[in-house]
Amino acid sequence: MSASTLKLNPPFRAEHIGSLKRPLKLLQKRKELDDGKCTVEELRVVEDEAIRTIVQMQREVGIKSITDGEFRRHMFYDGVFDNLEGMKHVQPVPPEMFMDYVPDVAAFKKLDFKGADTYICVSKLKRTKPFYVPQYEALKALTTPEEHKNIKITMAAPEWFHLRHGEYAYPKDVYNNDEEYFADIATAYQAEIQDLYAAGCRNIQIDDPLLAYFCAESMIKGMEERGVDHEALLDTYIRAYNNCLKNRPADMNVGLHLCRGNFRNGMHFSEGGYDRIAIKLFKEINVDCYYLEYDTPRAGTFEPLKHLPPNKAVVLGLISTKFPTLEDVDDLVKRIHNAANIIASGEPKRSVEAALNQICISPQCGFASHSEGNLVDEDAMRAKLALVTRTAKAVWGDN
Repeated sequence: MSASTLKLNPPFRAEHIGSLKRPLKLLQKRKELDDGKCTVEELRVVEDEAIRTIVQMQREVGIKSITDGEFRRHMFYDGVFDNLEGMKHVQPVPPEMFMDYVPDVAAFKKLDFKGADTYICVSKLKRTKPFYVPQYEALKALTTPEEHKNIKITMAAPEWFHLRHGEYAYPKDVYNNDEEYFADIATAYQAEIQDLYAAGCRNIQIDDPLLAYFCAESMIKGMEERGVDHEALLDTYIRAYNNCLKNRPADMNVGLHLCRGNFRNGMHFSEGGYDRIAIKLFKEINVDCYYLEYDTPRAGTFEPLKHLPPNKAVVLGLISTKFPTLEDVDDLVKRIHNAANIIASGEPKRSVEAALNQICISPQCGFASHSEGNLVDEDAMRAKLALVTRTAKAVWGDN
């Protein structure tokens, strides 16, 4: 760890994951760009207007970790591999290049997504331009100087295309093995984090549903049938994470978000509690906090939280972004205290008060992992985020 003591500012007691519902005007203008009917500059004007509005909404509901809602992206994982030299955009994708054991791949194949696209490594990977620095700088320009330290940038997971493409992830005449492949990816992430820090960013969140897939029995079974060593692969990804975060500044907060899918109409891709990966997740990956899906039984119980070290925080994703129905505050407060009791019982043991100090609350995922979003309109989104802050105040007061 880059810090020996718990850091809770950021993250804040009331958090949100990053992506927010895009207004119709923005979606229409982006379609115009795709259709060649407007310029990038014209789209930027509409993006800025939409981001100003969504930032003000975050202020009004009491969310302090400000994001741009990912309004400048189509998908939550945009930014890294589409800007990394050595990656090639492929569409359509030969079916054999997708690993069927990956839960979302299996789901998309059932939906017959013939127009699927992807990025494949074709030559040595190199960061020749920034990934997210322009988005951070643009958000700085739309916020006050006092808010700049609170801006959160969400980032793609370093293993995003590796897991879904398996043996097709890179040519064997380019990289001899996974260690060489991820070494170059780590170099790119290190440079990006340093440049974000130099620009003033102090809070990043890596979005990684793939790690949660290692909790799914369906993927484990599929890997074993294909002869993939899932334990060794998880270890490879953990090493990749730690290399990506190597030498990061001590006051750069890094969070890791895990969920089980958040596609159209509230569709999820996998199930299974964190028990299978908890020890490695909490004790071996060098991040400061974990944003964990916990809005439905498919994420399992709080028991894995007993492995959370005293110097790390967990942001409990107790509120659903998939459906507009509001959760009950009293029930949310009860669940938070239940989680604190389990954390307190872990090793090393700690007081319930200390364990409670390690907890924050958020929705379980973003409101728009892809640009179209879910079955939650802007009013319902506001109500959900207001519920996050109301619950946080009920547990921790106004701090």
